[in-house]
Amino acid sequence: MPELFTLAVQNLTAPAVLFFALGAAAGFARSDLTIPEAFSKGLSIYLLLAIGFKGGVAAQATGFTADFAAALGLGLALSVTMPFVAFTILRAVSKLDRATLAATAAHYGSISIVTFVAAMDFAKLAGLQPGGFLAAVAAVMETPGIIAALFLARAPSAQPGGQNRTSLSPELLREVLLNGSIVVLVGAFAIGLITGQRGMVRLDLFVNGLFAGVLCLFLLEMGLVAARRLQGKSRLTARLVAAGVAIPLCGAALGCLGALALGVSADTGGVLMTLAASASYIAAPAAMRIALPEGDPGVYLPLAVGVTFPFNIAIGIPLYFALAQAVL
Repeated sequence: MPELFTLAVQNLTAPAVLFFALGAAAGFARSDLTIPEAFSKGLSIYLLLAIGFKGGVAAQATGFTADFAAALGLGLALSVTMPFVAFTILRAVSKLDRATLAATAAHYGSISIVTFVAAMDFAKLAGLQPGGFLAAVAAVMETPGIIAALFLARAPSAQPGGQNRTSLSPELLREVLLNGSIVVLVGAFAIGLITGQRGMVRLDLFVNGLFAGVLCLFLLEMGLVAARRLQGKSRLTARLVAAGVAIPLCGAALGCLGALALGVSADTGGVLMTLAASASYIAAPAAMRIALPEGDPGVYLPLAVGVTFPFNIAIGIPLYFALAQAVL
């Protein structure tokens, strides 16, 4: 395994990361470059479909192994734990109201699918072989952290009049459990699991040949979004920005300890650490708009998209994999 410096350089000079940097530079320079929303959504759906399908095919080939069971259990534990970690750090470094603290913590309990895709792509480029079942683990980790954050939000007292606005209403549960990203990822995983190698033969060009190019296009758009979020209405302070780096590092450390305790392989452990370190910007914002409308999106969106996501893409992923290879 290459040394950390070599891994970091390889990651920073990978086409996908450079396209993200191009998008960010264009955004900060106030270029008129735009990616149509419908096209961007199509790119997201493709990435989810491809990674889910490939994971299902790989899972069929390997079966429900002990590694799969350990990764699934660890993923669930991390998803529930990370909102409490994020909430504690954010409360220590800021004077945010409880609703905003909880809403932000939800983003760190849920996971970033694109960060997951980037981690799997990095592993492939580094010659590693993480378990294909990790697509299923990623899907499972989308929801528990959001629910845990809602309990954090309503812990002190109910809303005036005895009505608690953070209750798990049918509308919220539908939003969380039937979120489009989860539906596509889980559905594609199931299809890959059913069709196996026979299905891969038919879809190889689609899910493999086009994947790297589509990822570059999507990260170009994410660079634009990150830059414009940071330039827009935001309440980020220097301490919050520092927290946006500290929280993923804590998540990766917890993931590493859990993987070590359960005997998870280094390749799979690197991806689990990345998942624990990531912050959702698809499922969590949609859920928080319903569950905690009083939470400030001027905090949680720029922090997740503008701070944690770029940190993980540029520095975090090679760091997590290097640590996994050294420890696991």
